[in-house]
Amino acid sequence: MTPGLRQAGRLAPFARERLADSAPEAAVALLGAVVRRREADGTWSAVRVVETEAYREDDPASHSAAGRTARTAPMFEQPGTAYVYRSYGMHWCLNVTAEPVGVGAAALVRAAVVLAGHERLRARRPAARTDRDLLRGPGRLCQALAISAPDHDGIDLLSPAAEVQLLDDGFRPRAVVAGPRVGVRLAADVPWRFAVAEAAEVSAYRRHPRAPLPG
Repeated sequence: MTPGLRQAGRLAPFARERLADSAPEAAVALLGAVVRRREADGTWSAVRVVETEAYREDDPASHSAAGRTARTAPMFEQPGTAYVYRSYGMHWCLNVTAEPVGVGAAALVRAAVVLAGHERLRARRPAARTDRDLLRGPGRLCQALAISAPDHDGIDLLSPAAEVQLLDDGFRPRAVVAGPRVGVRLAADVPWRFAVAEAAEVSAYRRHPRAPLPG
């Protein structure tokens, strides 16, 4: 089956080397990737990534800017490692580690479209008014897929045994748009947010209220 934005093709392992270059390149490579989650009944829910943000240790907006800590340790592991953290004490966020081992870099998965398990994901997101809002934002995505720490923090997303997996069905976006990252105070104008141009589920841009004005 030829994959489409909302229709999965034949799933294959995501190539780790596609994540081994710079964090921005990895963030672009993740657009169109499939995140699959094994449910308690043995079935799978699956979504296609349509928005990402890149972060690395020489970036003041990155959690890894202060070096390796107990919290940020997954960011320094092999490409394809999950870094799951809680944002504002409320929402879990899923990141995919990038660049070589020892470099603190990752791409935040910001938004996705549903490929499988729609009813289950809907049940976990009762506040979603429309399907467009279901996975529109990193906290919503993790809520729908029941991704959290410590259960999924530090796992290898490229392992076929993992409960949450990163896969490739050959889909590639026709066009990618780039812009500043959402809600970061430092390096607010660095254009490291990437999105599939045709996806309506991409989250809205919000500038941090204390971010310096450009120029």
